[in-house]
Amino acid sequence: MRRFALILALAPGILAAEEFRQLTGDEILAALLDRKLAYEGGATQTFEPSMQTQYFSSGPSTGSWAVRGDQYCSVWPPSDIWACYNIERKGDVIRFIDAGGGLTDGTYVE
Repeated sequence: MRRFALILALAPGILAAEEFRQLTGDEILAALLDRKLAYEGGATQTFEPSMQTQYFSSGPSTGSWAVRGDQYCSVWPPSDIWACYNIERKGDVIRFIDAGGGLTDGTYVE
């Protein structure tokens, strides 16, 4: 009976570890810097230390990225408008959440 009670006591911590967790600015930088993500449909994106980001889908696209406060932000020329996202992480999955609540999940590529 004691073991069962111990298992139940630990269960919320185990379940919480499987949920997405919002990242701070420093955590976003650490999670993305010099990494590559793969998205549904086969697109990939790299986040370079030069603060350039490369998105590859039907062809390459180069933009700039930054961490502002606790958000990831990017701009894609010829536009000069920065779009910012909240970032969450669960294991190897990085979730981008736009201002309207739209979700995009990327998975680390080793």
